[in-house]
Amino acid sequence: MLILGLESSCDETAAAVVRDGRSVLSNVIASQYDLHAEYGGVVPEIASRAHVERVLPVVRKAVAEAGVALKDIEGIAVGHRPGLIGSLLVGVAAAKGLAWSLGVPLVGVDHVQAHLYSGLLHEGAGDAAGLRRGADELFPALGLVVSGGHTAMFRCDDALRVTRLGSTIDDAVGEAYDKVAMLLGLGHPGGPRVDALAQRGDEARHEFPKSRLSPESLDFSFSGLKTAVLYCVRGFPGRDGRWPERGSPLTEREQADIAASFQRAAVGVIVLKVERALLRLRQEGVRAKSLLVGGGVSANSRLRVDLARFADDFQLKLVVPPMEYCMDNAAMIAGLGWERLSVGDRDDLTLAAEPTTGV
Repeated sequence: MLILGLESSCDETAAAVVRDGRSVLSNVIASQYDLHAEYGGVVPEIASRAHVERVLPVVRKAVAEAGVALKDIEGIAVGHRPGLIGSLLVGVAAAKGLAWSLGVPLVGVDHVQAHLYSGLLHEGAGDAAGLRRGADELFPALGLVVSGGHTAMFRCDDALRVTRLGSTIDDAVGEAYDKVAMLLGLGHPGGPRVDALAQRGDEARHEFPKSRLSPESLDFSFSGLKTAVLYCVRGFPGRDGRWPERGSPLTEREQADIAASFQRAAVGVIVLKVERALLRLRQEGVRAKSLLVGGGVSANSRLRVDLARFADDFQLKLVVPPMEYCMDNAAMIAGLGWERLSVGDRDDLTLAAEPTTGV
């Protein structure tokens, strides 16, 4: 079954054609980094206008690269939640128009849940029956989504039945990376630049806090870590609220040490909470077979290494997406959309864009 997926939840305009939920025939992404770089983050109004301009060219390119025609598409999947409401509206409107004009089913997909599915994608041929058999080796699973907008863990009974175990109470880890990048003068997007700089630093140079919240908590908090880096870079404000003046800017070595120490703390608390969640599931009689990881921060080199070690220690199959599926993309939307359509789920033309996640 050929599914055309659309994704426009934030600043990526994306379309993809996926066969039988896993086999990616095309995956086209139009980035907006250049439009938002001077602001140090995504500007919602600019993002939604760019989606309007790019959505149809991206769809045409995805269909062409897949080597199919629009008439061959058998279903339309769209990320309709969560995200910037203006951006989501563009993608949902385009998906409705395509589904109606082609006479094919429409299905809405939760963007966060789709990130958990992204590690199951691959390029090339595959058969649906074989994919279903392969799923038996993965579920039940522990899921982790780490991105610019979300940091959360889930119990995954299968691709569609997902229960949230914990999430961030303030900043997402990707947001913390972006803010640390701004403090260090690295620009946008911050995550990859902090990761690259950290490779050259001494991670033991600074002892930044790892927020555990309570001993049993499965939630995350990164605001304290971000603030600790702020004070490390700028010093402590005086009684008058003014920041102390630095005699000279940070050296590259000092920047690298801060980046490495921050990364050690951020990744460390993620692994700590993943272990807590796994042990909690085992206490409840759920033996997770795999760890499904998704989201932009799943591209982080330190996180991949530490999660691989964790999975090996606890005899879990680690499923991390290829780099091209870590960031927001439409292939994961099409894949999870196929899962919904395969069990008879579909939406009608009243499908609404929603700013918050449903999982």
